[in-house]
Amino acid sequence: MSFSGNIKEELSEHYPKARHCSLAELSAVVHMCGRFSESADGTCILRVHTENIAVARKCFTLIEKTFNIRTDIAVRRNTGRDSSSYFIRAGGNELLAVKNASVQAVCCKRSYIRGAFLAAGSMSDPSKSYHFEIVCSEEEEAMHLRDIINSFDMDAKIVPRKKTFVVYLKEGSQIVDILNVMEAHIGLMELENVRILKEMRNSVNRKVNCETANINKTVSAAVRQMEDISYIKETVGFDKLPEGLKDVALTRLEYPEATLKELGSLLREPLGKSGVNHRLRKLSEIADKLREQ
Repeated sequence: MSFSGNIKEELSEHYPKARHCSLAELSAVVHMCGRFSESADGTCILRVHTENIAVARKCFTLIEKTFNIRTDIAVRRNTGRDSSSYFIRAGGNELLAVKNASVQAVCCKRSYIRGAFLAAGSMSDPSKSYHFEIVCSEEEEAMHLRDIINSFDMDAKIVPRKKTFVVYLKEGSQIVDILNVMEAHIGLMELENVRILKEMRNSVNRKVNCETANINKTVSAAVRQMEDISYIKETVGFDKLPEGLKDVALTRLEYPEATLKELGSLLREPLGKSGVNHRLRKLSEIADKLREQ
């Protein structure tokens, strides 16, 4: 099962303790994948259609527990696809409480977001990218959902997609927050583990890249120094060089792979890194002048 599927499975087993939160969650499910209508005698009819068995199971259970009324569910195999559609139907004017559910309290907002994600949401695999979205059929519903999410100090945005409106989050830290808001605690821990591993890998890669760059820089500098010293040796020799420069030149030729620190310790009169670097620059200047002649 995908990461998104695991989250939905976890949320489908989380039932609100308060009736008003159950109404808020049912309201979100109906807004996303259901509708209200009236029978011939004016009775309120609630219908939900989903292809996710976890959503169907939770919706069915919420209606039965909250209202204690008969709820019908039909299953239809989708032609040409390895999936099924679930059709839930319940009737009774008590269901108007779902239609008119208030989503003002923090606990009800949590339930509403949970229901919306269950019915029409998805998440990418966090090991590849961070993306959380809920697809709404109406712009007004998308704006309503965005405002509820953002009441938890997040920055959800809306983007049109074909004939729908998608409410989404892309930052890893905010996806952690939304999982916490929906009370998907197992999924949250799994995501945090993935984030920690990714950060560790990125940190190691940065260090390796930095060390590689430093090694390449050191090797390039050493090669250039060898070329300059060899050029001096071939053109005028070392006899006219000051003793300090001559010592550095001969030592560099003998130890081409030595670092500046190692080079300094190998001189007849040991020298620090800055002193060695200064003498090597002097040798490079001499080589450049000889090339210009």
